[in-house]
Amino acid sequence: MIEPAPHIRINESEIEESFVRASGPGGQNVNKVETAVQLRFDAKGSDSIPAPVFARLRRIAGKRMTKDGVLVITARTHRTQARNRADALARLNDLVARAAEPPKKRKRTGVTPSQKRKRLDAKKQHAHKKSLRGKPDI
Repeated sequence: MIEPAPHIRINESEIEESFVRASGPGGQNVNKVETAVQLRFDAKGSDSIPAPVFARLRRIAGKRMTKDGVLVITARTHRTQARNRADALARLNDLVARAAEPPKKRKRTGVTPSQKRKRLDAKKQHAHKKSLRGKPDI
C-alpha cells in the first residue's frame, strides 16, 4: 500500500511493472539484463484517486499520461533493477502527492493610493507635453 497523501492510498495491485533493457551505464551487463522499469498506473480507473485529484494529475503528468488515463513512468538511471523500481515508485508517489494538494486561491489585490497618484501625475505630464505641440496663439 502506497500513501502519497493522507486521504489517498494506492494498492500495489493497481500498479503494473514491466522490465526492459536500458541504455547507459552497466558495462557488458547492459546487453543482457533488463534493468529499466516501466511502471503503469491506471489513474482514471483507480478508485483511490478522486476526480479533482485526477484532473490535476493529468495536468501535472503531461506526456507521461495516455489518453486513457494511464500514467506511464520509465526509470532507467540506475544500474540495478531494484533501484530503478524504487525510483519509479518514488516518482509516482511524488506526482500523486503534488496532484493531491489543492491549488491556493488567489487573493485579489487593489491598486494602492500611491500607485493611483503616480499614474494620474504621469497622465497630467503627458497631456501637458502634448498640449505644447499645438499651434501657438497669436
